[in-house]
Amino acid sequence: MRLPNSAHTSRAWRIHELTRDFRLEDVWALPTQGGPDDFPRLVQLMASGEPSQGSSRAARTLWAIRWKVGELLSWDGPDAGLGSRVPTLRDRLPVDLRDAPSGPDFDALPFNSLYLIDDEWAAEIANRTMHGVMHIGWVSDKTGGYRAQMAVLVKPNGLLGTAYMAAIRPFRHLIVYPPMLRRIERQWRAGAGDPTLRTSPGPSPATIASPVATVASRRCSTTSDDDETSPITPFR
Repeated sequence: MRLPNSAHTSRAWRIHELTRDFRLEDVWALPTQGGPDDFPRLVQLMASGEPSQGSSRAARTLWAIRWKVGELLSWDGPDAGLGSRVPTLRDRLPVDLRDAPSGPDFDALPFNSLYLIDDEWAAEIANRTMHGVMHIGWVSDKTGGYRAQMAVLVKPNGLLGTAYMAAIRPFRHLIVYPPMLRRIERQWRAGAGDPTLRTSPGPSPATIASPVATVASRRCSTTSDDDETSPITPFR
């Protein structure tokens, strides 16, 4: 479920210190109800994605088009990413976050973790079109439990990045996010031991984010339209 931007901006997240020149693209409630100690399990689920597995058929088609265009226009080369076109946000970390764990390595996705604390995790990605951040927060609800919310922050690269983000926005909201959220819910419940759910054979997926990951894989899977093992990513 999409949340108002205030669900992110009204909270004293540490990510605000690093992203004052980024814009908030969108905020989503993740179907991951749990307890105060469940956040590390969510972080691991999100980081262990395998991009060789597909998403919905429509999303796979969009991804194939995106990758081909990116290949022709050199959007995703090594000179377009972190440490080359843009510096990593780790350079902006205050001392306490720099000394804290950065978070897990991603199994297959081109994200780099920035920091991990008790109720926040952030990871970044960059290419020729934008510099993006996926932020996952663990928030308490009115019932005494906890749930996750994901914010996507972007810094478009000039007119190209602005036009690109505007063009993909409706596809992310209508085609990418709905099956992604269903997969997250199934995997979360399966990880909690729900006997009514079958578990996927591979590691839990992760891309963030979700809404916009632009450099995950050249391959387009031919799995079913709502494959449980496809990546969860906010930058597509």
